[in-house]
Amino acid sequence: MPKNSNLLQGWYKRPDIDFGLTVKVFYRNLKVFLKTWKANIMFNFLEPLLYLWAMGFGLGMYVSQINGLSYLEFLAPGLIASSAMFSTTYEVTYNSYTRMAREKIFHGMVATPVSMDDVVLGEILYGTFKGVLYGFVFFIVVALFGVVHSPFAILILIPLFLMSVIFSNLSLIWTSLAPNYDSFGYFFTLLISPMFLFGGIFFPVENLPAGIRFLPWFTPLYHAVETIRPLVLGQADPSIVGHFIWLIIAAIITLPFPLTMVRNKLIQ
Repeated sequence: MPKNSNLLQGWYKRPDIDFGLTVKVFYRNLKVFLKTWKANIMFNFLEPLLYLWAMGFGLGMYVSQINGLSYLEFLAPGLIASSAMFSTTYEVTYNSYTRMAREKIFHGMVATPVSMDDVVLGEILYGTFKGVLYGFVFFIVVALFGVVHSPFAILILIPLFLMSVIFSNLSLIWTSLAPNYDSFGYFFTLLISPMFLFGGIFFPVENLPAGIRFLPWFTPLYHAVETIRPLVLGQADPSIVGHFIWLIIAAIITLPFPLTMVRNKLIQ
């Protein structure tokens, strides 16, 4: 078992990482996914599609324009981000916990030349892949609805990637603390659902009460939405650079924590 290291030590300095082995951990998870990919995609894809239909076309009939956009145009890009968020968090909570605590797959891998850091980075890479995949699939659906107005919309892959890295990190942190499956209910109820409801997907955050209007700024979903929406609608301006920088910094800051906390979980 690799020796424990300081929580704040940079991941790029850690001696136990072999990126070739990290990719093999990712590939192991990918091979499992490819056996059931149709059911997996449908499960994570259906819910945001229902939101798009029910709220974009249903509620949207009764909502006036928001910032010069129809409600469907305002809503759809945000659902691209939320689709990626949910697919990543479900994967790196329930499924990672199953691989770690129930099936003991993590234990089996670290009994080989694969280190614990390789396992964790492989999980993060796989969770990021799932987020980007589901976000892009939903982007295609949004395009079929005629909401995509710019060829530069393909650049949404960048914020999808960064946001999915952050949620992979946060989810693994919670997974390392979780005593059982039931505890994930707190993660989704206290963190993920509030981000989904108040992260600027359904209405502008400026409409929140003044005392709590600043809170979405601390969430990765808000910054992803604020970059994806203008890219999809062809309204990008220099202000999105700040959101990109926030996502990059948050991804770097959160990465060392799951590396150490999952290691400590297995040692215990």
